[in-house]
Amino acid sequence: MEIKTKKQALRRLQIIKGQLNGLEKMINDEKYCVDIITQSSAIKQALSGVENLLLEHHLQTHVIMQMKSGQSKKATGEILKVYKLKRT
Repeated sequence: MEIKTKKQALRRLQIIKGQLNGLEKMINDEKYCVDIITQSSAIKQALSGVENLLLEHHLQTHVIMQMKSGQSKKATGEILKVYKLKRT
């Protein structure tokens, strides 16, 4: 993984950790349900952002290298696997 992508992913995960801690505190403090749900939704979106970052990196690096080296079947399989994971 490229250093830039790794740093971006780790930074986003640190932010998500903070959001999770905040969510836990909101539940412990019995905050308003809609506010808790809103925070939970923001965390899901942030995790999706990490997935998107990693997927983009994978497609631009590993999959391209596989295609160029004659491993198009493997590349296609990985693309389909990730596509199915993202749909669930």
